[in-house]
Amino acid sequence: MSTAADRTRQLELVARLKSAYPELPDAPTPDRLDHDRFWAYMKTSHDVGGEPDAAIKYEGKQYEYWEHMTYVLCEVLAWRGIWLSEERRRIGNVDVGRAVYLGFPYYGRWLWAVARVLVEKHHIRLGELSERMAEVKARYADGLSGKKLEAKPKFDGDGAQIARNAHHIHAVGIGDPQVYAGRAGKPKFRVGDPVVVRELPALLYTRTPEYVRGAIGEIASVAYESPAAEDETWDWPDAQPEWFYVVRFNLSQLWHGYTGTATDTLQTELPERWLEAARHA
Repeated sequence: MSTAADRTRQLELVARLKSAYPELPDAPTPDRLDHDRFWAYMKTSHDVGGEPDAAIKYEGKQYEYWEHMTYVLCEVLAWRGIWLSEERRRIGNVDVGRAVYLGFPYYGRWLWAVARVLVEKHHIRLGELSERMAEVKARYADGLSGKKLEAKPKFDGDGAQIARNAHHIHAVGIGDPQVYAGRAGKPKFRVGDPVVVRELPALLYTRTPEYVRGAIGEIASVAYESPAAEDETWDWPDAQPEWFYVVRFNLSQLWHGYTGTATDTLQTELPERWLEAARHA
């Protein structure tokens, strides 16, 4: 079990390692890479909670047209069985690396993910995609002039030979994660149970934030049954569903040097594999 100070120290280390002035040279010799630094380098790009950063001004900015259309495009790809939401998150949030994750607009990464998945699953050749992009750029060389982007050519393609995942078929008329109901067995924990978040290796992808790993919390609710993100993101057809829980943490115990009230709490959703019963002091 880790302490709040341990977690704060590790998060600060991650922030320093992503700096333009790194602590270590590129490709360091093995003797210069200790355990903490290894795990800091392995941290997934999207897990930024708790890291020091500059303040940002809150603005009620409206979505732009291309952002709306990107969202619709991604929903259609999921609806037609081209990918799962966790697959899109991994490709758009983690596999891009920290520079792109922190430097791109939110829906810019979604578009990046669309290109990646369509090319990697052989739905379009990279050369064809590049040519299409050049074609669209030339079509609007003089600007939009008040017009909206229009897809050309428009046609109904034959998708019979397209490889798709099957989950969207099972979930039609039922919903996700309701489609997994009754498949995870009896929940291991009940509301009110004290739990500690396991400090498992977080390789390649996870939805369990680092700032709660090793911390003690309390089960606030038993939420639903679903495959964990580590399995669902690679579309394992036989992934075993497990229970998800909403876990409540006391902020004064979670964050080192917290200056709020002793009753402030934070809640996050975690799969059962990441939890174990906390020992009473």
